[in-house]
Amino acid sequence: MPTDVPSVNLSDPWCNMIGVSDEVELANDPVGRVLGTADATPLQFWTAVTPGSYLQLDDVVVTKRDLPDREPVTIAGVVTQVRARHEGAQFDSDVFAIAEGTLPALVQEAAEITTTRVDPELYVPPAPGAVVHRATGAARDAALHFDRMERRVPMGTGRDGVPVFLNADFLDGTRGAHVSISGISGVATKTSFATFLLYSVFRSGQLGADGTNARALIFNVKGEDLLFLDHPNTKLDDRTRAAYKLLDLPATPFPDVRVYAPPRANDSSGAPDVASRLTGVDSFYWTIEEFCEKRLLPYVFADADDERQQYTMVVHSVTAHLARHAVPAEGGISIDGRRLGSYGDMVDHIVDQLTDDETRSTWAGSAVNMGTVNAFARRLIGSKRDLSRLIRGDLAARRPHQIKTAESAQVTVVDLHNLPDRAQRFVVGVTLKTEFEDKEKAGTGRPLLFVVLDELNKYAPREGSSPIKEVLLDIAERGRSLGVILIGAQQTASEVERRIVTNSAIRVVGRLDPAEASRPEYGFLPPAMRQRALLARPGTMFVNQPDIPVPLCVEFPFPAWATRKSESGPPPAETMRSIVQGVDPFAVVGGRSGSSDDDIPF
Repeated sequence: MPTDVPSVNLSDPWCNMIGVSDEVELANDPVGRVLGTADATPLQFWTAVTPGSYLQLDDVVVTKRDLPDREPVTIAGVVTQVRARHEGAQFDSDVFAIAEGTLPALVQEAAEITTTRVDPELYVPPAPGAVVHRATGAARDAALHFDRMERRVPMGTGRDGVPVFLNADFLDGTRGAHVSISGISGVATKTSFATFLLYSVFRSGQLGADGTNARALIFNVKGEDLLFLDHPNTKLDDRTRAAYKLLDLPATPFPDVRVYAPPRANDSSGAPDVASRLTGVDSFYWTIEEFCEKRLLPYVFADADDERQQYTMVVHSVTAHLARHAVPAEGGISIDGRRLGSYGDMVDHIVDQLTDDETRSTWAGSAVNMGTVNAFARRLIGSKRDLSRLIRGDLAARRPHQIKTAESAQVTVVDLHNLPDRAQRFVVGVTLKTEFEDKEKAGTGRPLLFVVLDELNKYAPREGSSPIKEVLLDIAERGRSLGVILIGAQQTASEVERRIVTNSAIRVVGRLDPAEASRPEYGFLPPAMRQRALLARPGTMFVNQPDIPVPLCVEFPFPAWATRKSESGPPPAETMRSIVQGVDPFAVVGGRSGSSDDDIPF
């Protein structure tokens, strides 16, 4: 945005526009005129660009239409396409003659304008030849409906270098909720934008006490990039700090973060399985007693394909039997007179009981055939390798080990990247189920809980059903009233359950695959913007929100927090001791060294 704005003569008729007052800043010189050779409609029109001027995609412009016996109508819009051509040329080869000066011709640029606001709401087309001006200041805010947003959450800057805002009413459940972010993995910077959006919510003050008291639950599924949100980024430069200042945000890391990681495999101490972060990390796990009491067995079978199999009836029968008959016993459980001290022991006992003709009906019911039981048993036995370190009978139940955002920091990061797929599904499903049930019991939508989940197409695929998918659907459809906001990220929105995408008030797109960009799920993007999504660089997103008719191109700043070990500054003092270390002085918390940094684009 230019620092020196030419003086404006408010007596000019084109100043009778949306929200114009004595302090409105507008560019004095016209940037073009409405074309008379192309149809102009109330919702879309073309403007010829004034020689010596230019219009680029995403520029905001405004024009006026005088009406008889009515006040003038101001039409504001966003540039969604720009073209240039030789006027006077008839053949393709004429370009050479024109370049040599032997054939007269005029270079003319024109821009397609998609209307974003009409005031007053008289939907008439702009008149051909009407002057078009670039909108700045209050006029730009009015054209993009920012003036109507009571709470404006900064989410980056537009192509003009001026802040762009998100209406908090469509984020915190007031009028809508949930965010869907799509883009190619490693290029679209989906997670970076999700964390920046959270940071803006927490630090901008636009949500007031709701933003201060809100909690965030972030699942880290790739590398250890999200384990340093509370560490300053040593690569932050003056330009990046200026970008944060422009958005009225401090260029600092997240102030209050707690990291959880699974215990290392075959480690009786329960030390967290992390390589790069050695302080402020706590292990999470479930005791065998909790596994039975809370009926967690269905989440062992959390693949969408499982729900289509007949053995799901065995799953629910065994789950109910464990809940009824399992008795706590010295860190494990006792059932059928036998003490079970590990997940492997419990699995073996269940399989023994199901394959015994005398006890099968007690565990699985009388109507289940042996083929169904065997299918269940094979799947259950296969889970021992993946889940044995998460479901424990050798670690004290008194030791803090549960993921509970209400008792944690403002931002809770759950590291899953070292877990196999089945274990990741189990952790995500059980954690979301527990958090959602706690919100239901509280009966209030405050404090807000933001859930950041990548690879949403894996947990809530379009086809099939699973316990995790049902939880995510519940969050998408009822979470708004309970203050649970889903920020889901995926490579392909076309493969995510439709109801989850449909219930997302905010839709964000980064760099897209060409085949994916052609899918109807991206119909909200204008054709030119779909093409641009194929070229978008890291840090550029296209954001669609309900009260702005056109998606906005947003560039958000480089993270002020470390995104990998090599760029992390000294940890804050409060992370030097974890919860486990503070409660249990004999607990061992540590990690391996010698990890390599992922080469990420952002």
